[in-house]
Order: sequence, then C-alpha cells, then structure tokens
Amino acid sequence: MSWETITNYTGESTMKMTEIRFSGFGGQGIIRCALISGKALSLYDKKNASMNQSFGPEARGSACSSQLVVSDDRVLYPYITRPKILISMSQEAYEKYEPELLDDGILIIDTDLVKLKPLRGKIKMFAIPSTRFAEELGNRIIANLVMMGFFTAVTKVVTPEAMKKALPGLVPDRFLDLNIRAFDKGYEYGLRILEESKKKRPKAKPKAKNKKTKHTP
Repeated sequence: MSWETITNYTGESTMKMTEIRFSGFGGQGIIRCALISGKALSLYDKKNASMNQSFGPEARGSACSSQLVVSDDRVLYPYITRPKILISMSQEAYEKYEPELLDDGILIIDTDLVKLKPLRGKIKMFAIPSTRFAEELGNRIIANLVMMGFFTAVTKVVTPEAMKKALPGLVPDRFLDLNIRAFDKGYEYGLRILEESKKKRPKAKPKAKNKKTKHTP
C-alpha cells in the first residue's frame, strides 16, 4: 500500500495520507504531473491534495520537482517531509531526491534516463521506458503522460478515470487525444508489469496433512 495511516494520541486511526515527489529536468512537464494528479484526486476522487514545486535557476534542463501531499482529511501541512513515492525521470533528479525516499517507499523511474544504485531498505522499484514510448507515439514531450499512466497503475493512489478527467485545461486542447493515448500506454504497461510480478512470486507450499496412524488391537 502506498498510503500511511496517521494516528492521534489515543492510538486511533484518524486519516490516511501519502507524500509524492515527481522529479526530472526542466522541460519534461514535471510540474504538470503534480497539477494533473492533484486535480484528479481533489475534484474527481474526493481526496484532499496540496501541491508545491521547486526547480534550479536554469529551470529548463536542471533538476526540478513537484510535490503532492494527499490525504483523506484536510491537509494540515502542505510540504512533504519524506516522500512515500518518488518518480524520477532524470539521473540528476534521481540522485538528488532518492535519499529522501522512505526506506519502504516506492521508486518509479524512466529506464532509459536513470541508472539505478542498489536499492536500500524495502524500497519497491518500478521502471518504464516512458520517453521511448512517447517517441513511438510521435512526440517525446508526452513522456510525462506515459509516466503518469504508469504511476496510476502501479500505485493505485488515484483512479485512471479521474486522471483522464483532469487533463482538459491542463494540456493543450489540440493534443488532448494524444495525451490520453500516452496515459493509456503507460497505464496498460503498468498493469502488465504488476501481472508479471504476481506470476514471479513464489507460491506458498501447501501444508502437509497429518497422517493418522492406525492402531491394531
């Protein structure tokens, strides 16, 4: 699960919250990733979301990120502390932000743009050639939408229906259909990756039945 349960001083569960960081370099649409996700969650999935962004002085080409805090209840603190989910679409962004990812977090990368270090703790990693898929669809600028579809599939934080409803107004109208196709490409790939990972899991061995011994009179 990508959600963390927050408890109050009595030990009772009060709400569920997750912190997400989208990262890459300027020009990849990293800020738009958080805008789309935040709109989808708050307007169509009936969650509460708070979004922030940061980027270097060079903007285009330098490491940048956008952060999203998502909660079942009102967001009390709008900034992330240590994200549960990190999406990295560039090497520089990965190296800069990976140390902040929780030890049991979820790491999502573009396989063609990020070279991984050994995973630490219990981090789960999912990878997709999002830029390559975008080029196959005709324009590498939609790699962020491929990644958004993949993120939606493997984390289950937001529904695909909500994400697609959030696109109008945040992507150019003339490219809306292309962006939806890019999202679907990433989403379907994510579902396939999840299905393949299920097949690779070792099956639990059936418990041995206790043999009854017959007693002869």
